[in-house]
Amino acid sequence: MSTTRPYSPGDRGPEPSGASGASEGGVPGTGDAGRGASAAETSGEGAVPSLRPEQQAAAAAAASAARQVRRLDFEGQSGVVPLARDFARQALYAWGWLPAATADQRAAAEDVLLVVSELVTNACLHAEGPDEMWIACDNKVIRIEVSDKGNGQPAPRTPHRAGRPGGHGMFIVQRLCLDWGVVRQPGVAGKTVWAELGAPA
Repeated sequence: MSTTRPYSPGDRGPEPSGASGASEGGVPGTGDAGRGASAAETSGEGAVPSLRPEQQAAAAAAASAARQVRRLDFEGQSGVVPLARDFARQALYAWGWLPAATADQRAAAEDVLLVVSELVTNACLHAEGPDEMWIACDNKVIRIEVSDKGNGQPAPRTPHRAGRPGGHGMFIVQRLCLDWGVVRQPGVAGKTVWAELGAPA
């Protein structure tokens, strides 16, 4: 687990520029340097030395086109937790995670919805509510990001005591996700909490 690394392996790459509930892939970034470049582009990882630069660019474009991204703006919205769950559920249907054909696929989709609920609830309880949520999917990983204007640092309560009320949100996120973390932009108030879950078999 990382709570400081902004992007983990399997970074979703470019993001759409406008607020949209429609699935988008391969759309130019918004100008945000952190969101506009994939892990391979920023670190040099994932490039195959035997490919010419134009072949590497074509391979990167193909990988980017396979990603699907949706954005939900919470401005002026009420009931943000059920709104976020419904939005995520619609994305899961559009991306073929639902309806689930097996118990494992159903459990994977329920895990995504639970993590969405926990991240949005955490923003409500500790950061005056979420600003926006991004959900992105490729054939291996689904990534959820929730942005807010809070300055706190989310962390699982340690030691975790299952019998006590409250304090379970980030523990649940840590247990269900491949990885999660927090991104902060220098000079900008707030943060983005991200989490990644594996696609069902």
